[in-house]
Amino acid sequence: MLFFENIFLALNGLRANKIRSLLTMLGIIIGIASVIAITSVGNALTSSTMSSMSDLGATQITLGVQQRSDEKGNEDTEGLVFMDNRSRNVKEEDMMDEDMVRDIFDTFSDRLKEYRLTNSIGEGIIKSGSKDVKVNITGNNNEAMEGADVKMLSGRLFTVKDQEEGKKVAVLSDKVVDEVLKTGYEDALGKEITVILNGEFHHFTVVGVYEFDDTRLSYALSGSDATEMYIPIRTSFMEVHKKELYQSIVLEFTPGTDSDALLGEIQDYANDRYYRNNRNFNVKAFSNASLLQELEKSLQAMSLGISVVAAISLLVGGIGVMNIMLVSIQERTKEIGTRKALGATNSSIRMQFIVEAIVLCTVGGLIGVIVGVGMGYLATVIMSNMSGGGGGAIDFDIPYNGIIVALIFSASVGIFFGYYPANKAAKMNPIDALRYE
Repeated sequence: MLFFENIFLALNGLRANKIRSLLTMLGIIIGIASVIAITSVGNALTSSTMSSMSDLGATQITLGVQQRSDEKGNEDTEGLVFMDNRSRNVKEEDMMDEDMVRDIFDTFSDRLKEYRLTNSIGEGIIKSGSKDVKVNITGNNNEAMEGADVKMLSGRLFTVKDQEEGKKVAVLSDKVVDEVLKTGYEDALGKEITVILNGEFHHFTVVGVYEFDDTRLSYALSGSDATEMYIPIRTSFMEVHKKELYQSIVLEFTPGTDSDALLGEIQDYANDRYYRNNRNFNVKAFSNASLLQELEKSLQAMSLGISVVAAISLLVGGIGVMNIMLVSIQERTKEIGTRKALGATNSSIRMQFIVEAIVLCTVGGLIGVIVGVGMGYLATVIMSNMSGGGGGAIDFDIPYNGIIVALIFSASVGIFFGYYPANKAAKMNPIDALRYE
């Protein structure tokens, strides 16, 4: 009961000395507000970045042809050959065919969901009056089309027959349909378009229209104003008169799989079975899962580091609390002497002033939480507007865990910095206290 009375007295003291109490709490308010704002913004950025990076494949293993190391063990190139122009040219016998891909998939089918085949044959041009509309012509198997996660506005994706027979069908973006066909999306279905690629004319029938999304990370990274034009994977090879061979493939693994172990097993299996006698090339497997994990850890560590710096202001605020408590005790010396003369124990005097310090810091912490949440929300809205929605939406979430920790920490600051003044008051001699002027 005495504890709640002390809280009531402390709140009355805050109301009686509003300006002094506010100035005393200022350090606590700034510290808590900074920590909450930084935590909320950091969480929003981490969530947005991870969501955007996931478009690159958090549950995917890329298996690609790379150049072998030389006799001294040095790599002639860094990374995969299809990512490095300095590498030797890959010959047909060095590449992967679909039989090889299916064998690898079947061998590890207990942990693999599907394999995605993609073949980009270049940037084509569709004539629209005096205007040239650019398209990146990409051949995909059906699994790769599903992985592309395009939003269909009309029509369909490719059928099994389209893939097997290499049909000359295409899925265009609404941007291309608007500029070239100048018709409704339903009316565009069945229309024939002519694409100029490497000086040759290629004719395709439109079977689907998808919604172009200029906020997708893959589009932002391409730096091109061309949109994707999708065609069946076999068609893409037939149009450029090449065999169905791949420098890289994408394997989708099931959630919960140890990607590091799996990619090592796949790499060893493919090299032992198919590249044992190839003196120039082998295959290398890598996954974005580990990259995403490291990125997430880095973002969290950065937010934590900044929060620690901001928390220093809490300690500064705590010193302010100690200072004002010492002043308050000196002002109330006679009150303390009177209470002790009436029988108040040292522990009750100590508890009174510790509770006052806790209340002071907790109230400051609550104000800081409100200010911090407001600052975090405002910062998130500003960043979202500045980014134009690109690279993933930045959504604000209230950091409840951070708020709880911040309030506990602020109360702990009150206990830590309030104990010394409270203990000093408890040890006062009642006679000396009553004589104090």
